[in-house]
Amino acid sequence: MQRTKCVFPLVVLLLVLGAAPAGAQGEPQLPSLPNSAEISLKVERDGALSVVEAVSVPSEGSMTRRIPLRTAAPRDRDRIIGIRDVVIEGAGGSELTDDEFTVKLKGGTSIVRYTVDGAVSEADGLTRVAWQLAGGWDSRLELVRASFAAPSIPNAVTCYAGPEGSRAHCGTAQIAHSGLTRFSQQNLAAGQRMEISVELPGGTVPANARLEPSKTFAGAFVLTAPVGWAWGGFALALVAAAVALALLRRRDKHPGGALPVRLLTGKDDKAAFASPDGVLPGQVGTVLSGRADAVDLAATVVDLAVRNYLWVSEEPGELTGWRLVRRNPPDEQLTVFERAVFDALLPDERESVLLSEIQAERIGIESVRAALDDSVVERGWYSRLPGKLTRVGLRICFYGLFLTILLALTVGYAQLGLIVIAAGAVLAGAARWLPVRTGAGVTLHRRLLGVRDALLATKASAVPKLEREVLLSRALPYALALGEQEPWVAGFAALKGPPKIYWYGKETAEEVEFARVSEFTAALVGTFAATRQGRRLEA
Repeated sequence: MQRTKCVFPLVVLLLVLGAAPAGAQGEPQLPSLPNSAEISLKVERDGALSVVEAVSVPSEGSMTRRIPLRTAAPRDRDRIIGIRDVVIEGAGGSELTDDEFTVKLKGGTSIVRYTVDGAVSEADGLTRVAWQLAGGWDSRLELVRASFAAPSIPNAVTCYAGPEGSRAHCGTAQIAHSGLTRFSQQNLAAGQRMEISVELPGGTVPANARLEPSKTFAGAFVLTAPVGWAWGGFALALVAAAVALALLRRRDKHPGGALPVRLLTGKDDKAAFASPDGVLPGQVGTVLSGRADAVDLAATVVDLAVRNYLWVSEEPGELTGWRLVRRNPPDEQLTVFERAVFDALLPDERESVLLSEIQAERIGIESVRAALDDSVVERGWYSRLPGKLTRVGLRICFYGLFLTILLALTVGYAQLGLIVIAAGAVLAGAARWLPVRTGAGVTLHRRLLGVRDALLATKASAVPKLEREVLLSRALPYALALGEQEPWVAGFAALKGPPKIYWYGKETAEEVEFARVSEFTAALVGTFAATRQGRRLEA
């Protein structure tokens, strides 16, 4: 009995250290012990790993092996293995799903052949081949022997055996002079694994390892190639948008010099004054600087008087001295903004109002600002696009948040949702820097500067006598809005026979002094709210 007990370990030792497996020729030798396996591995030129396993199963029993095709990898990733071309010779069968490869063998010796994709990786200038020779068996393995062949002689080999995660080395792991690598391990309990890693010279075969984000919440945020391309596209779009925004802001801040404008147009310069693009005096401030103030409101009132909707009466004895009188009712010739100004001054058929009453009733630009803003938008000089884009950007942020959560809980690629959030945030933020003045508004800005230059260059004595009265009054609201009313009025006042001002008068028959007109415009501006002259013309 003692001799028999000593013989069995000796036989096992001779099998482990004996002749090389037939893996050198691509076929393993048949196992000579029950519950053992002889394995042959060969790395093909295309990177595929050909596996042939000869497994001995006790005659009255069965053995089952389950190979997971998705295993955890560092940085919230999973390693994906592909198995194909499965052939079983012997008593048994197999089942292949997306996540697992299962082999069920009955008593006797069976040979299992299959091809593995995804076992080869490239790192640090080396080609690595990794595979579990044994693992997932539901039965104990007395002996596992394997041979490994590759197009190049390995630089190094590693083999671990035992429970998952253990670093216990295999019984044998060595490289022969011929380049054939041999591995062996005894006594693997059910569920324990035997795992090898072989280092080959870099570029020996193409790498085919596949890493995918793990099916976890953290894995959904892993940076993958599609997500990387999406971030790259977002970065390019961001750069292009930044350049476009910078150009638009530069155009808005530096629109260019004045464009030439003629104050009198038509045959022989006998037509009435025409404003560029039909801009109203009250809109000048908004077009030039993006904001309106008391000067624009005063210019609108003067323009209503010039167009015979109001009469300016000077009343001696009154503290303020000027009264605005309804002359004609508002009609379809007035814009919504002008009608708002008229109704603010003379509501409900009110016939007249003193400047002191206007100040007491706090009638100012804020009361008609909405109508003024609408008017410049309707004419296409300004746009509400920035405000709309801000709201759209915030809405996109909420959509992106919803998409991020949805992707994280379903198919992954949750960073696509983060890109949407970032795009919405950038849009909402950049919209605040987007100029509200349009290209047409920039052009009109330059034309208004041309009007200012024309007003300064016009000599009253050079204007035909029959046109002086109309030109003086029609251009006065624009001169007021542009901060040039005093030199404009003074030029005509210096004439020997100055033109009449048909919209301004006293209760007496005295002629109007031009100085009183300038005083009236100054008082009108002061009534609405004091402001600085020429504040918009820093072009």
